[in-house]
Amino acid sequence: MRPAVSVLLPVRDAAATLDACLDSIACQTREDHEILAVDDGSRDTTPAILAARAARDPRIRVLRPGRIGLAAALNLGLEAARAPLVARMDGDDLMHPRRLELQLRTLAETPALDLVSCRVRLFPRRGLRAGYRHYEGWLNRSLSPAAVRAQMYVESPLPHPSVVYRRHRILELGGYRDGDFPEDYDLWLRLDTAGAGMAKRPEVLLWWRDGPGRLSRRDPRYRREAFDRLRAAHLAASGRLPAGRPLAYWGAGRPTRRRAAHLIARGHPPAAWIDIDPRKTGIRIQGAPVHPPAWLREARPRPFVLVYVSNHGAREQIAAALAAMGYRPGRD
Repeated sequence: MRPAVSVLLPVRDAAATLDACLDSIACQTREDHEILAVDDGSRDTTPAILAARAARDPRIRVLRPGRIGLAAALNLGLEAARAPLVARMDGDDLMHPRRLELQLRTLAETPALDLVSCRVRLFPRRGLRAGYRHYEGWLNRSLSPAAVRAQMYVESPLPHPSVVYRRHRILELGGYRDGDFPEDYDLWLRLDTAGAGMAKRPEVLLWWRDGPGRLSRRDPRYRREAFDRLRAAHLAASGRLPAGRPLAYWGAGRPTRRRAAHLIARGHPPAAWIDIDPRKTGIRIQGAPVHPPAWLREARPRPFVLVYVSNHGAREQIAAALAAMGYRPGRD
């Protein structure tokens, strides 16, 4: 019988956590799934664990291409998947028993959606840094398609192992791309530009492991600069920036200017910089003046504001200030 969903599970040296991960999938209330475990050249006992589990559960299919890299492993699994829906999973995370049931229900009931994620819970909680706690809270507030789209260029709004998507949509876009950027965020940005519908279930359906082995901590493709460069490339080509309207970059400090430089280099120079530091008011950076936030209230023509400040809590304060001046997200 054809499975309803293929769980795409690339693994490399995951022996310490793999049994718990597979147990959480085995406990799903939707039993009509297959697991595509793509062993990306493991050097520990991961192959033995997968072989033993596959011998007991015929729904587990193991692909062993050798060391090919994450993007290639994901694409190999996509091509081999027998189901029209694909659920991503990582070998160190845990599924809620109803994850597949609820996410598949959402996709069945909402044909306009191409992808559905869920709320997540980072674990273990002990030692979890403030930045990750803030990111978890931000992730879990963006649920509707409009909210996901609005936050798409702030950070990656979709934890990769939390998503279920329609396989044909990903294949239409060419699958995952390999490069000096995070392959999942690149895919979300391409889906967004293509007009895909993306949303989240309101339940916590994935326990997302944090630790020193996470790619976001040790892989150069997940550096801040890599995210900034990727965002700029997609934003410049997305059509989101209004043609002919002046751009005001909020943030004139050196870190913000370094981040904004990627978009400026793609043909989107600032007409003005906005900064709360009174010492910067009146100076010119790259030929554009620095103004205090209050300048935006009376500026004519009204600029399109790009908020490049990334400090925790600052985005929310800036959003409130812009809203008070009549600036609307997406439009302004």
